[in-house]
Amino acid sequence: MFSGAHVILYTPDADADRAFLKDVLEFAHVDAGDGWLIFTLPPAEVAVHPTAGEPKHELYLMCDDITGTLTTLEDRGAEISRPISDQGWGLLAAVRMPSGAELPLYEPRHPTAHRPPP
Repeated sequence: MFSGAHVILYTPDADADRAFLKDVLEFAHVDAGDGWLIFTLPPAEVAVHPTAGEPKHELYLMCDDITGTLTTLEDRGAEISRPISDQGWGLLAAVRMPSGAELPLYEPRHPTAHRPPP
């Protein structure tokens, strides 16, 4: 029925953030025309959380080794905007994109849809 999901990041500096995704995160991509890059993401999953406030959506990139991932990204010029913190459900950090937006990363400590419990 569905063939994939398309995530859109709205940013005040799309060109710089596209370059970040291409050059720092090294995401594979296609050019949809006129430099409009569309990136391949790692496998994805969706969680639904309750809220008493306004509905919102969040994007987190998951990694198996957050310390190693942050080291690699820092070596490629990324700014670590939030150091690793233990949230119980996982280790959370963030990098800053050139536009100033934060991109959260986490190392899950819970079963994921890609690696369900045995």
